[in-house]
Amino acid sequence: MNRRDFVRLVALAPAAGAGLAACADQRSHAQAVYLLVDTSGTYVEEIGKVQQVINYLLGTLNPGDSLAVARVKSRSFTEKDIVAKATFDKDPIQANSQKRAFKEKVGALVQAGKGSAYTDITGGVLQAAEFLHETGAGRKTILIFSDMQEELDKQTIRNVPLNLAGIRVVALNVTKLNTDNVDPRRYLTRLEWWEKRVREAGAKDWRMINDLEHLERVLRA
Repeated sequence: MNRRDFVRLVALAPAAGAGLAACADQRSHAQAVYLLVDTSGTYVEEIGKVQQVINYLLGTLNPGDSLAVARVKSRSFTEKDIVAKATFDKDPIQANSQKRAFKEKVGALVQAGKGSAYTDITGGVLQAAEFLHETGAGRKTILIFSDMQEELDKQTIRNVPLNLAGIRVVALNVTKLNTDNVDPRRYLTRLEWWEKRVREAGAKDWRMINDLEHLERVLRA
């Protein structure tokens, strides 16, 4: 190899390396968020606050990101309880139109009246994980707007494994029940149980955010 060819090879090396790195990095940089909203029992009285969360998400998520909002009711492992879902278009005008339509669909949920008799959080999480894995997004988050008190009827079976690999789980607005006020250990034990469960299911992270004035923590890595 003569000197001229050697110099040319050295000059091309960084570009070739960058090209190989680009080919190797096939990870998606999109986000996908699934918001579960507890509409059971007395917690339905808290639903008015969920609009604040949805407004934040719509204002924060970017084109290419996905968002879904679903109810937690007596049985929640069904797509029928998904109130709204969208993957926002890369065209900003189209994305804004999608977000307006999304907000309108969720309006009916915020206006919900009577709560359901039972609270199937596990079924909702199963449905959420399925949705998020299908998006192929690089960052996946389940938000659970609930007091985290699961109550199932005798026919509903939820003793099934969860697959939360690579998913962050965030509990929002975890209000205290009357029984928690009598014995705070109930509240602490409930949260410890959920954290243990989601981490054992492979969740990337678990956190709780009760102060809705600091929603920037919701999507913080």
